Amino acid sequence: MSGIKPARRWQPAFYPFKKEKFSRRLLAKFELCVKGPLFGCRMCGNCLLQETAFICPMECPKGMRNGPCGGVTPERNCYVDETRKCIWYAIYNRSLKTGREEKLLEVLPPLDWSKTGTETWGDVLRQVRKTGTGYFIRSQLSSNKIRKNEAWEKVFKTVRQPEWWNGDSEYHKPAYSEPASGLEAELRSGKFVIATEIAPPLSSNTKKLINDIASVKPWVSAINFTDSSSARPRMSSLACCKTAFDNGAEPVLQIAARDTTRTGLQSSVIGINSLGIKNILCVTGDDAIIGPSPTSDMNFVDIDSVQMLWILRRMRDEGIYLDGRKMKEPPKYFLGAATSPFASDPVLQAIKDQKKVNAGAQFFQTNLVFEPGLLDPWLEQLDKRGVLRKVHILMGVAPLKSYKLAEYLHTKVPGVRLPRNVLNRMEKAGDGASEEGVKIALEIIDKVKNKKGISGIHLMTLGWEEIVERIVRESGLWEGIST
Repeated sequence: MSGIKPARRWQPAFYPFKKEKFSRRLLAKFELCVKGPLFGCRMCGNCLLQETAFICPMECPKGMRNGPCGGVTPERNCYVDETRKCIWYAIYNRSLKTGREEKLLEVLPPLDWSKTGTETWGDVLRQVRKTGTGYFIRSQLSSNKIRKNEAWEKVFKTVRQPEWWNGDSEYHKPAYSEPASGLEAELRSGKFVIATEIAPPLSSNTKKLINDIASVKPWVSAINFTDSSSARPRMSSLACCKTAFDNGAEPVLQIAARDTTRTGLQSSVIGINSLGIKNILCVTGDDAIIGPSPTSDMNFVDIDSVQMLWILRRMRDEGIYLDGRKMKEPPKYFLGAATSPFASDPVLQAIKDQKKVNAGAQFFQTNLVFEPGLLDPWLEQLDKRGVLRKVHILMGVAPLKSYKLAEYLHTKVPGVRLPRNVLNRMEKAGDGASEEGVKIALEIIDKVKNKKGISGIHLMTLGWEEIVERIVRESGLWEGIST
């Protein structure tokens, strides 16, 4: 392990999908011999080293190309392989030390799999010739930093940002004015919103699902349905959302990148408006390693949550597919993303969250929060970056039903941690643990309902849907809910 390559290579280098010319194969071998030992290069053919402080993000087991996932442990180890440090922390820390942190805001493209296993140096040389070899060399030898950077970007940005992607680091305001959904309308109005989550059924029987929807509908503004959380298959979020709409509730469709391809994503969202779905929550999803045996595909995700937001925003606002095709009637939806306020250092977490907002996120749904007092450093960093005025934040709260559940969340669920005082309270409560869990949830809500930057609560019931009415009533938020 070296300072240039702060992690071991995750997997062997890719092979090309088709036979290449001898000259390109020779160049690829030479490139791998140099970049392999230095950067842990896997020859993805879509090099991003210039934007990631010359640390290859492909060393991430999940293949995250736009920042860390929300499942890193407090010790900053990868939850897919706990023996390894998170490669994105190395990227962030080096970027901060070298003054390149703003580079991390650029929305980077997914792999073009037709290029995997092939060289990138040829693309760079061709772009240098196109830019002007003499101009490029003189610029890099110049003491003028602006000129040097402009020449560098003309070459390398073109290589890392192909025409079909054109990612940038700018905020893109939604191209519509009227709210796309009821949830967006309530958040825009300034109400302190309460949303909730219903666990999709394990079977095709929807009787309990319909009853759960009916029991929470009067007390919340929207209902989210998870997309096989913890990599455990259940009824699809899409089917649950359609059931919710048919029963008069406002659904939030959750799409996990883990089980989604770029083709599947685009085709799915084209028809959602006809099903009454106007809210989409984009998440990368838990890795298959925490799911049931036999373990499903653990290869890289085809697209991460940031890339999903970028694709969906452009489909909605620009009316184009990823391949550039135009559509006459683009779908309309309110885009959301997940965030984990305590997953990393507040400065680094704010960079990742700003990137999601720039890509298209209009609301955040946080992971479970049991230490509301620790939210302030993260919110302050978002405020410094001008993010708070561009996004609505729904804070995740869960009423704990038992000490066993509390311990499970703390030790088994990536990105969730419970402070020792909460665990002690649940353990001491004994048979009254469920009552203590409700009390803790109400205390958390009381501490955040007037906090700047928090627009509402997302109640994660964890199968305890009948508790929603009580929490809404006893939290003092009943008057803010539309029925």
